[in-house]
Amino acid sequence: IYKSQAETGEIKGHYLNATAGTCEEMIKRAVFARELGVPIVMHDYITGGFTANTSLSQYCRDNGLLLHIHRAMHAVIDRQKNHGMHFRVLAKALRMSGGDHIHSGTVVGKLEGEREMTLGFVDLLRDDYIEKDRSRGIFFTQDWVSMPGVLPVASGGIHVWHMPALTEIFGDDSVLQFGGGTL
Repeated sequence: IYKSQAETGEIKGHYLNATAGTCEEMIKRAVFARELGVPIVMHDYITGGFTANTSLSQYCRDNGLLLHIHRAMHAVIDRQKNHGMHFRVLAKALRMSGGDHIHSGTVVGKLEGEREMTLGFVDLLRDDYIEKDRSRGIFFTQDWVSMPGVLPVASGGIHVWHMPALTEIFGDDSVLQFGGGTL
């Protein structure tokens, strides 16, 4: 990263993946990232597990690192109509477990999803108070009180020409990620 920055004069970034088979190994990876000066680590919270995610989230908050959440394997759980659960349940569990931002999919691009449902779980991730709105999949009013929010990251087959639609959909309280990790 630093070599590339020195050569180009441009700021570069990388989410160092801390996902591992044990919490101890994840923390070692986060410590290593911190020693390298990498400001963001990534965790696959579904494959890694919620308890492991909570441990990593607490370490990151205590040590000035941002925790980017990847949702590998979510489709196995949330895309089946006859079994599984909706992503909004996984989003709530993540918010309670901890993280700074998560791939939320998009309403445009290759990770296209149903607009109202996507916005419903995006609201659950980042807003402090969410009114019941069945059209968005919000079945009861939710008051998160002081629970920190999670920023949605719109990514997956998007490009700069999608920006007007993405900012209209997600507003300016989101992250737009283009081109395999380009922020």
